[in-house]
Amino acid sequence: MKIPIEFYIWLSTVLFSIGVLGVMFRRNAIIIFACIELMLNAVNLLMVAFSSYLNDAHGQVFVFFIMAVAAAEVAVGLAILVMMYRNTKSIDINILNRLKG
Repeated sequence: MKIPIEFYIWLSTVLFSIGVLGVMFRRNAIIIFACIELMLNAVNLLMVAFSSYLNDAHGQVFVFFIMAVAAAEVAVGLAILVMMYRNTKSIDINILNRLKG
């Protein structure tokens, strides 16, 4: 018994939408980075599902490279968060306006 591709599409759409809403409405930088990762993982899930559905490994190889880029993004993002906390003693992105001047 195989899971239909539509279930993967709906799950990926829901996960991506949750990630977009989190980026748009949350002010905590850590939550925003987690939502960006959620969006990347939703796309990865869909690519793996279509790759399996079409019996082609190209999508799975591409997901591997996306995960490597996401790991680099997390490293850079955490470095930015550490510097932001050192300067403002907060990780609220609204406080970043004080760093302009």
